[in-house]
Amino acid sequence: MNTRIEKDCFFQAAIHFRGSFYVNTYEVTFSMLVQTDFPREQSVAMERLNYFMSSILQHTLLIKYSETDQIKKYKKAGIKILELPDEPLDQLIAMILIQKLNAIMENRIIITDINLGSVLSEGIRYNIVSEIAEDVLSGDHWWNKSSLHVCDEKTTTKKGDNVVKLFDDNKWTDLGLSWKEKASK
Repeated sequence: MNTRIEKDCFFQAAIHFRGSFYVNTYEVTFSMLVQTDFPREQSVAMERLNYFMSSILQHTLLIKYSETDQIKKYKKAGIKILELPDEPLDQLIAMILIQKLNAIMENRIIITDINLGSVLSEGIRYNIVSEIAEDVLSGDHWWNKSSLHVCDEKTTTKKGDNVVKLFDDNKWTDLGLSWKEKASK
């Protein structure tokens, strides 16, 4: 089909940057190519994008994965965590979004580029193309997988543990966002 579409999104997230906690508001425009001729697949792909942006990313703390002590403290406080390979700079966040959203849309719709800015970037917007994100963020990491995970390590909780479970393990099917429709009874 190769129809070009755009989508604007806004989200709020906190960042842990150089030992400090900041709250930030982001504005993002996705430029995408529709790769499927099936309207249901187009719809599911966009709903997956919307779900990730509103239910996973919104009100999450973005933090470098190596900040293990801080991550434990934030998790203990019940704060949703999204682990990044480096400091949570806008350029990296844009690249992570391209990779993760392309992975969850599974080639039905492809994000070709992204334009991302935030309050903390003081008016600067970063334009990132998918080829750059793919080069920088290749490998077997959560941002390259279609699952709902936002860290590379699966956290398991033991019975009687006081750890707050931040993300459930819903699969896309459980959310009604699989590529095939459920058979009606």
